[in-house]
Amino acid sequence: MIDFPRSFFTWKTFPWQADPYYKYAGGFIGKEGDTRHVRFNLEARCAIFDESSGKTTELFVGAPCRSEYTIPRHNFFQIPSDEFRMAFSHSHQVPIARRPSSEAEPVAARALSAAFQEHSLCLKEQPHPIELRASEQVVEATLANALLNARCAYREPQSNLQVTVEYPVNLINVNRKDATFQVCTGPLILPDLATWHGQGVDRVFLAQVAFTAFDYVEFILRRDVAAATEERAWLHQVQGRDRLELHDPDNRPPGYPPARPSPKVYHEVWGLPAENVLLRAPNL
Repeated sequence: MIDFPRSFFTWKTFPWQADPYYKYAGGFIGKEGDTRHVRFNLEARCAIFDESSGKTTELFVGAPCRSEYTIPRHNFFQIPSDEFRMAFSHSHQVPIARRPSSEAEPVAARALSAAFQEHSLCLKEQPHPIELRASEQVVEATLANALLNARCAYREPQSNLQVTVEYPVNLINVNRKDATFQVCTGPLILPDLATWHGQGVDRVFLAQVAFTAFDYVEFILRRDVAAATEERAWLHQVQGRDRLELHDPDNRPPGYPPARPSPKVYHEVWGLPAENVLLRAPNL
């Protein structure tokens, strides 16, 4: 049972170098050669078990922040605003989907060693968790304010892959009289198995989860949507520094300007047969 609030991913940047085009590339406010450490806690784990090879690939997703400038004295948030959230394996950073599962994207996993000068994963465990496989146990653990995680496992029969996601139960409904419950929480990540290449995936979906039984689960996946034309004037209006400001307006990089951030919604639902279990940490 993972102790998510005490589990962290930390990286050290390469020395900062000025971009040939953009004044605030990466949003960093500093001087040539500066480095920084970044740390975030983990929010969910996803394991892909390959029945053919017997190997397991672990993926994680970390806590998010709004797109920001680092490290100024003021004007921290980038407007137009986006979200930074990172999904990764032990060796690669994995893109989070912006499109629904029916659409491919031109993305690929990137080696952590290419992205960061140093990186480390600190994974903490809760010792001796208790498995809860009965509704009455879930209700009583909830009302006792026990620390709970959930694990949901489903199988992709066409590829002989089993996916198991583990995440903290941040929100749960219970009815003691009827011994019923509903986990409805998140975030977590699900792999895009269409991009599976035997060692990992090149895309994951950010999702929320809900279930009321131990043999069925529903996930709702996040995607980007285009804002209505009449909303874009204020949505894309720059405040303070402009992330896309150039050193020389007459010297533009290929493809300039890139698209501004898009709103994100949860829309696509996966309903799957699954093996669900809740894990209870003994109360201190």
